[in-house]
Amino acid sequence: MSLSAMSSILIINICLSPIILYVNNAGVRLVGGSSSSEGRVEVFYRGSWGTVCDDSWSISDARVVCRQLGFSSAIQSKSSAFFGQGSGQIWLDNVACSGSETRLEDCSHSSWGTHNCNHREDAGVICADIRLVGGSSLNEGRVEVYQSGRWGTVCDDYWGKSDADVVCCQLGYPHAVSSSGSAAFGQGSGPILFDNVDCSGSESRLQNCPYDANTADCSHSEDAGVTCQTVRLVNGTSSQSGRVEIFYNGQWGTVCDDLWSMNDANVVCRQLGLGSASAYKTSGYYGAGTGPVWLSRLSCSGSETKLESCSHSAWGAETCSHEEDAGVVCVGV
Repeated sequence: MSLSAMSSILIINICLSPIILYVNNAGVRLVGGSSSSEGRVEVFYRGSWGTVCDDSWSISDARVVCRQLGFSSAIQSKSSAFFGQGSGQIWLDNVACSGSETRLEDCSHSSWGTHNCNHREDAGVICADIRLVGGSSLNEGRVEVYQSGRWGTVCDDYWGKSDADVVCCQLGYPHAVSSSGSAAFGQGSGPILFDNVDCSGSESRLQNCPYDANTADCSHSEDAGVTCQTVRLVNGTSSQSGRVEIFYNGQWGTVCDDLWSMNDANVVCRQLGLGSASAYKTSGYYGAGTGPVWLSRLSCSGSETKLESCSHSAWGAETCSHEEDAGVVCVGV
């Protein structure tokens, strides 16, 4: 069977067998995940499928794979054969995408089939089969779900905070600030896929919550939405203290302590619903984080509702080290 013949097929085995997704002549598939939105990355070249080595594998590479497969973005990149070891060829190594490419093979990489890897290093991704549309920032919007090759909305019947928490956690945020209905972020188009969603709040995916697929009593004037939390505290002595981390561009990162002050700390604590700050911390007081240092030279007046609204240097532009990670202690409520 040719790739073009395979490319329009969606194969989902509901048992424990690998799930394989072919979309739009993509030439890339996900294998070994628990759903069609995650798995080991395999690419089609010279008539056979092969894997990708995890050398230099990053969230930028994962985003390209996920968009190539029709998803909105990637939640995580995975390495060390997280979704199991493949077999056969290792087609790509040292992949270095900027994140803007439309296909994985358009990214910089070693020559096809040239590598110093084994299948214990097979790369994987977790794609976002849910997205937020119509918000003023990336952390809020109308909830849309990817199902059977198309995006659709969720009806707001019984929609609440527990449902919103699941959506936000699925997208990598710690939890939801609020849920919304009545098309607060504008009316969607296309199918309405879910109605009467009833999450407990502990589910890992909205699709795992009880819901009705019969949405005949809904219209797009009832499209559900969420606002997700973009800040968290890590490694503190309680839930009210810790290193400040902020979610941006699909990845958690830290805040540099240059100009860090009580005003900045107060904004963080209010944003988290933890009242005001009793102290601000510098010099990696709660340990050194990992990943990017997203913000530096913050200058909050103290009245802002979220940290990203304060004056700051360009995202990721500073050269701070994690020894300068900022922290807070909140009073709580």
